[in-house]
Amino acid sequence: MKNEPAWLTEARKYIGEREIHGTRHNPFILQLWKDIKRGGIKDDETPWCAAFVGGVLERVGIQSSRFESAKSYLSWGSELKEPALGCVVVFSRSGGGHVGFVVGKAPNGDLMVLGGNQSDAVNIRAFARSRVTGYRWPAGVPNLPLALPEISGSRSVSEA
Repeated sequence: MKNEPAWLTEARKYIGEREIHGTRHNPFILQLWKDIKRGGIKDDETPWCAAFVGGVLERVGIQSSRFESAKSYLSWGSELKEPALGCVVVFSRSGGGHVGFVVGKAPNGDLMVLGGNQSDAVNIRAFARSRVTGYRWPAGVPNLPLALPEISGSRSVSEA
């Protein structure tokens, strides 16, 4: 998409990457752990949504939280009061959290999120705004005040 943040353009390159079930592991996911300086993780079953966000940010020269917890992004960067195209969004879920990049809004108002470990893959999925615990923007990066585009065709997910 024209004029979108560099990290969102980078993240889109990996749509379709997914866990390999069984004893083999996706080298892309293993590399994400190394990208965020957590190279000790050797499988693709460890929850990796924060590794995806962090790896993408690191690949475009922005320091991530460098932590495996989605909630680590609640204290990263600058707080936003409303979602912006490309912002990091943190969600609550039972047993932890989830993190991804906002790419738009669904017709029903849900947020469309590009993230990793969404049904074991990198994809764009809808998430209810009621689950949002924070919106963040990289510190020192000018905010591009782009309106959220409306995106249809993806179903909402209750857990990621």
